[in-house]
Parts: sequence; C-alpha cells; structure tokens
Amino acid sequence: MSDSPAAPLPDALSQPIAAFIRHLASEKRHSPRTCDSYQRDLLRLAGWMFERNLGRWQGLTNHELRRYVATLSRDGLAGRSIARHLSATRRFYQFLLREKLASDNPALDIRAPKSGRPLPKVADVDQLNHLLDSQPDDPLEIRDLCMFELMYSSGLRLAELAGLDLHRIDLKGGEVRVLGKGSKERLLPVGSKALAALRAWLPHRASLASDGEPALFVSQRGQRLSHRSIQARLNRWGIIHGADQRLHPHLLRHSFASHMLESSGDLRAVQELLGHADIATTQVYTHLDFQHLARVYDQSHPRARRGGYHGNTTEDDSPSR
Repeated sequence: MSDSPAAPLPDALSQPIAAFIRHLASEKRHSPRTCDSYQRDLLRLAGWMFERNLGRWQGLTNHELRRYVATLSRDGLAGRSIARHLSATRRFYQFLLREKLASDNPALDIRAPKSGRPLPKVADVDQLNHLLDSQPDDPLEIRDLCMFELMYSSGLRLAELAGLDLHRIDLKGGEVRVLGKGSKERLLPVGSKALAALRAWLPHRASLASDGEPALFVSQRGQRLSHRSIQARLNRWGIIHGADQRLHPHLLRHSFASHMLESSGDLRAVQELLGHADIATTQVYTHLDFQHLARVYDQSHPRARRGGYHGNTTEDDSPSR
C-alpha cells in the first residue's frame, strides 16, 4: 500500500484533513515537519478508506480501523510507526468531534501491535519527553499533564500524589512536602517543567475545586481525584499520545529513580528521594548496564584502575624480568 492515494480523494475525505492541518499549524503552532507527518499518515488512511468505498470519516468504525492496522502490519510497518499512525488518527478525530464532523473516535481503544523495540519497563528520557511535551487541549488535560510532570519530577508514589494538598506545594522554593509510607514526611525538589505545569494548572483548580477542598488535584466535580482516576487518566494520556505500552504511575516513579541513578550514581540520595527505609528496596530501580557499572568501577576503585592506584610509578615498581 502506498503512502498516499493513487486517485484523487473525494472532498468529504480530503477537506477535513486540510482543515485539521491548518488547525495544527495555526492554533497548535506545530512545526511544518510535524504537520507534514500528520498529513501523510492521514492521507494514507484516507486512500485505504477510498479503496474500500468508505467515503466519509463518519463511516470509519472501530472494526474497520482495526483492519487498517492489520494492513499496516502486513505491509511491514513496525509497531512504533503504527502507533504514530494511530496517534495521528486519534488527534484527527478529536478535531472532527469538536467540529461536529464525527460522533465518536474509533481509534481511542486501539493499540499498535508490539514491535521488536517496545516501550521498556523504564521509559528512556526521549520517550518521556515526547509524552510530556504533548500539549493539553482542555483544563482536565492541563491537570493531567501537571500530575504526570510532578510524579516524574519528584518520584512520587500514586498515594502520595493523590494525597497532596494545595498548601504542601512551594512554588517559590520549588519544593513539595509529601506524606509517604508510615506517615513519614519528606521534602522534595520540584523541577522547572513541573513548576511550569503547576502554574498552568492552579488557575483552573481554583475554578473547579469545591469550597474548602484542600486537594491539589481535583476532579471536574471539584473533589479530590481517586487513585483509580489518576491511573485511568495516565493510561488515557499514553493512548492518545502514542505510547506503545500502558502507562501507569509506577512507570514514572520507576523511570525517575533509574534516570537519577544513571546520571548521579548516588544510591543513597535516590533512596532518600524515594522515601525507602531500606536501601535494598532502592536497588531494584537500578537498570544500569554492566558496561556502565564496569566503567564506574574502573574509574572509582583505587585498586581497579588500569596501572594500579594511578600514583607515580617507577621502574622499581615493575616486576623483575
């Protein structure tokens, strides 16, 4: 199957794509390269639909879209490429719903087939940047992005995030005070991206929160978000923005710990940040490969360095021949 339709598409298929691309360029300020990628993927889908006499976007069902995904897989596309196609389709249908050109989003619960390189148990930095750099479209998504930025920024547990109250955030100092397991309190730094997300969320929180509600993160009804709601919203974020594995709160905490360890090598500091009573618990987050560990060992241990202790050597130090 080619990347673009062989025959001209009917206006009912082509014009909504053109309107969506204009929306991405003007309202969302996406780059020309990103717009081209969306357009190419959607034209490929439109060509497939046209070949099967599906002449309107309203007519694309969940079942038909699954057939299209199977076709992409048979054509040799990797799981990540198919995930990109599905992400483009989801975003497109969000636009169609807004414009009242569709009544549902057929791509919402479809996942790409697993590829040879699925999202690892610890997401790498580029993958998380892609997911967290996605722009929210409404106040609830602004809240969601804020939650996920804060979890990854400070390594919070799900219960710690859900239990956060407004007064425990110090925007000026860049800190958050959380209540961990065993009612132990710890003070954690908050990164610049998470602080920016908090500043974006707080005005919306003020308009949503019920009178007297202390929770930092509230639902559309103004009450504290439940654990299950946070899990569901994170999973939804991953689906909408093209993750090829279910996103869950522990993945963000897990990635925080691993990335901190990979950058600093300071197990004790990460133990304190995570609130672990036993350092053995922290060690399960180490995903440093053996070559990295060997390199740190060679550079750090005085009797492991090549040539001994790296002190001054003389001919008398060498073994006799």
